[in-house]
Amino acid sequence: MPLQLSARNQLQGTVKSIKLGAVMGEVVVTLSGGQEIVSAITRTSVETLKLKEGDNVVVMVKSTEVMVGKDEE
Repeated sequence: MPLQLSARNQLQGTVKSIKLGAVMGEVVVTLSGGQEIVSAITRTSVETLKLKEGDNVVVMVKSTEVMVGKDEE
């Protein structure tokens, strides 16, 4: 049975790299246009999902706030 989620921002990509720490993991996902999204998830989640470089994944963004910054000119 497919899982339906409330998150509307679902982006397909490929795992580029994974850096594991004691508690957290940094997962870099490359999207089809070449952009990259970096996600910090628990090490347990990386292991439970059996994530590895080259895996096809879906990145879901669910946030109430997105920040943008720019250097002063």
